[in-house]
Amino acid sequence: MKHLSTRPLTGPFFLLLTFLCLVIVSGCASLPDAQKMMAQELSSSDQPVKIMGPKGELSPRTSEAIIKWLERQADATELLQHQIKLMQSIVGNPVVAGNKVTLLIDGMATYAAMFEAIKDAKDHINFESFIFEDDEVGRQFSDLLIQKRAEGVQVNLIYDSYGSMSTPASFFQRLRDHGVRVLEFNPVNPERLVEGTSWELTTRDHSKILIVDGAIAFTGGVNISGVYSRSSSSQSRGTKREEPWRDTHVRIEGPAAAQLQWLFMNTWERQKGPALPKKEYFPYVKKSGNTLVGVVGSISGETNRLIFIMYMSALTHAKRSIYLTTPYFVPDDQMLKALTEATARGVDVKILLPGFSDSNLVFYTSRHYYARLLKAGVKLFEKRGGGMLHAKTAVIDDVWSTIGSSNLDTQSLLTNEEANAVILGRDFADAMQVMFERDLKESDQITLEEWEKRPFDNYLKEWFSRLFKHWL
Repeated sequence: MKHLSTRPLTGPFFLLLTFLCLVIVSGCASLPDAQKMMAQELSSSDQPVKIMGPKGELSPRTSEAIIKWLERQADATELLQHQIKLMQSIVGNPVVAGNKVTLLIDGMATYAAMFEAIKDAKDHINFESFIFEDDEVGRQFSDLLIQKRAEGVQVNLIYDSYGSMSTPASFFQRLRDHGVRVLEFNPVNPERLVEGTSWELTTRDHSKILIVDGAIAFTGGVNISGVYSRSSSSQSRGTKREEPWRDTHVRIEGPAAAQLQWLFMNTWERQKGPALPKKEYFPYVKKSGNTLVGVVGSISGETNRLIFIMYMSALTHAKRSIYLTTPYFVPDDQMLKALTEATARGVDVKILLPGFSDSNLVFYTSRHYYARLLKAGVKLFEKRGGGMLHAKTAVIDDVWSTIGSSNLDTQSLLTNEEANAVILGRDFADAMQVMFERDLKESDQITLEEWEKRPFDNYLKEWFSRLFKHWL
């Protein structure tokens, strides 16, 4: 969600200042050399693969057996080996066995699962969201958090200052008044620039994380907002753009929840949040299922941009299929090359994009890349009608899946705090592909012949928008 504020701070001076901030902060920044980072991954190829379990690192024999079991599912030896080694050598988080993972399609299913987990909380609730709105959905969550705090459960909340700019301060103050510890990430304050104090507008916490009792965790693309209030199924919507947004989230129960917990606690500490009471933030969590999960987080200010490297490794090693869903698509040259080279080696590459967007600048910048991708054999689809497509997912080679907050644009890949879950296994990948195929049925394929006949004014919008691609 490319959130725009509705507060008075959005006057001409602030907009000019915003643009200058973007130019100053992002103008010289660039994504890391993925090939160089992946070479580092290969340099550690002689190290044994590590897989974690509820009681710590599994034995090499058990880890090898798990990998062979995964390989038999989809014959994805190269992709799996590289991704598992990437997680341990570059990301620093080995994949974790023993998890139950549930795919959550759209806001209704996501909120229902979140409400259930929050209601059952016994020790603590850690909640992080880019947007936390003061609407019916936001008030339902705030009321429930206040209720759990009254029951003695520790509740800690992080919200992004820029993303939640339209939410009144009184909304969060009410939570504080009832004992919830609330942290505003990188408070928006342009006066700090005038004063010469360090402040970066592009430093945003775009993660969507909920952890309950250190054992159940959620992540994905769903913010706390009324735009998700109903199902996005075509049977229940009309053609108005005000209809519910299409999004995807995931529920993780098991020892992998600790990795999302670590991201939350790390953000709280770096943002100098108020001291947290001692709770069981990292309890022993028993096995809940058979799914392997890894968590990848990109932290603002760090140059390694781990989610970008994760995607590049997966695209580079794909053998059969790459199915991407993204609402904001502004790829750099490395990602464009990886996608076009994948089609050249026979990989079926499909990208699902929104048919309209809440950011026209990003929408037309994305379309600037269509011709190059179509000519290379990449299949492009645009979701039609109804609410905006906001999901950020990928499923590759029938065995590798990711769901998270990261868009495939410069802002997400280069600057934002982001969190993605990587799920390894055929069963979950099958569910992801069923979801992807459902979305394709509600989309229009873009062909090269049709694309080259698009109106000239659209071409001009694409040409103009691409001038800002480094700041989107």
